[in-house]
Amino acid sequence: MARFSPKFINEWLEIKREGGLKLLFKKKGWYVIVTIVTYYLIRDSILYILIPYLIYKGIF
Repeated sequence: MARFSPKFINEWLEIKREGGLKLLFKKKGWYVIVTIVTYYLIRDSILYILIPYLIYKGIF
């Protein structure tokens, strides 16, 4: 499954393996936090807003 991961995710995982989350946040900073929040915001919007709306409208 690793071959389907973006390069920046592989880089972040390698940094995390070397020194843990503390080193990851020290090297990459707020970019990690913003990426995680954005990912969950998009995922949850699709799961809890878009899919129920489409089901209600009868598209699914």
